Amino acid sequence: MTYTTAAVLGLAGAVAVDLLVLRTRVLLSLAFWATYPIVLVFQLLSNGVLTGRGVVRYAPDAVTGLRIAYAPVEDLVFGFALVLFTLSLWVWTGRRRRSARS
Repeated sequence: MTYTTAAVLGLAGAVAVDLLVLRTRVLLSLAFWATYPIVLVFQLLSNGVLTGRGVVRYAPDAVTGLRIAYAPVEDLVFGFALVLFTLSLWVWTGRRRRSARS
C-alpha cells in the first residue's frame, strides 16, 4: 500500500466516523474551518523542517510527488484526517459526559 492510498483511506475513515458513525458533524462546523488553518501552519512548519532537511524521506513511488512547502500532499491529508478524527472523538465524548450528568 502506498502512502497516498493510506492517506486517502485515513481521510475517508475520519470523515465517515465524524458524519456517519459518531454524527458529531465537526467537519460541517464553522469553528473547525476557522481554526484548522492554525493547525495547518504548524504542520507545514514542522513538516518543512523534517522533510526539508532530509530527516524524513519518502520513497518516490509511495507518494504522488506533489508538495506544499516541502510537505508531501499525503502528509497534509493524513494530518487533516488525524485532527478531524481526534476532534470528533473529543466532541462525542463531551456529549456523552454531559448527557450522563443530566
